[in-house]
Amino acid sequence: MHTINFRVATAADAAAIHGLITDNLEAGHLLPRTLDDVTTHAPRFVVAEMDGTVIGCAELAPLSPTVAEVRSLVVDEALRGQKIGPRLVTELAERGVARGFETLCAFTHDPSHFVRMGFTIVPHVWVPEKIALDCTSCPLFRRCGQYAVTLPLREGVLIRPEQPAAIIYAGRTIAARRPNIERLQVPA
Repeated sequence: MHTINFRVATAADAAAIHGLITDNLEAGHLLPRTLDDVTTHAPRFVVAEMDGTVIGCAELAPLSPTVAEVRSLVVDEALRGQKIGPRLVTELAERGVARGFETLCAFTHDPSHFVRMGFTIVPHVWVPEKIALDCTSCPLFRRCGQYAVTLPLREGVLIRPEQPAAIIYAGRTIAARRPNIERLQVPA
């Protein structure tokens, strides 16, 4: 059995992170990143590592003093389905709480993964920091097809790696959250 370790990335991890992002651009609907950009921002990444190999990554990108974004979330294709992605997001959320961010957001083509973790789909205009920083200069502005999702970051914020808020089928709720949840620990 292999152990997966989660840690803050260093500049030495930049090539592996860049490789994961580049290899998964289309499948993960990721935005391209240059190696220089990843190297510069390496300390903002959390990586999942198995047997000395980086197998997953995610970046905590500040958009303002109170809002941070999950960027470049990717797990090696062969290892998907093992809850590595939710654990990376949990690590980012913990870092966000410790740094004083109030909101964690993401922009995604498939919001279901984030909704299962407790994020809420919101109108893009509810994240004006993202619009001002990135969206207005994008050629797909106002027609990108991405969903905005947010998670409030505060003491006791809940991350649910498996269970959606509710499943809506034919206009009625058929399942709700179960009580198995993890609480983020806020450093004293």
